[in-house]
Amino acid sequence: YMKPEILSNETIYQGKVFDISVAEIRENEIVYKREIVNHHGSAVIIPVFADNSIALVKQYRHAAREFLLEIPAGTLSENESPEAGAARELEEEIGVSAKNIEFLCEFYVSPGFLTEKMNLFLATDLTETAQNLDDDEFLLIERMSFEEAFEKIRTGEIKDAKTIIGLILAGAKFGFLYKT
Repeated sequence: YMKPEILSNETIYQGKVFDISVAEIRENEIVYKREIVNHHGSAVIIPVFADNSIALVKQYRHAAREFLLEIPAGTLSENESPEAGAARELEEEIGVSAKNIEFLCEFYVSPGFLTEKMNLFLATDLTETAQNLDDDEFLLIERMSFEEAFEKIRTGEIKDAKTIIGLILAGAKFGFLYKT
């Protein structure tokens, strides 16, 4: 396969979290345009406590127009490593630090139009510190077992993709397998 040729790329919007650009591309002698949401990437982390319970956050997501139950996550700052971002988000959102942060995988959120890559981590050997939410963050912490979380996936109470991926991968490391 040969990569398509990018003929032009124009930023049409610059925002706080992402920019939007329009690219003109030539592939197999066909020229087409693509609108792209450019994002620095993010870190997501699953905190697993000594009793094998996990902590999720419940917050209002305006794009979905509902409250969602999710694993802690956040946009990476410019030049911030994914592991540092994961540790930062863990303390900000859950109020714990971790002695062990293990990389599980990385994945694209929606590669048809979005450059965001999520870096998924598992946090263990946790110590309570203090929550440090951003001014525009309003969330509740919910602790539960992997079994309870899996049941919430099955019933549709958990419908966030990063959370489903994270719970299934982290659960498997602890011997909790998701069953449909």
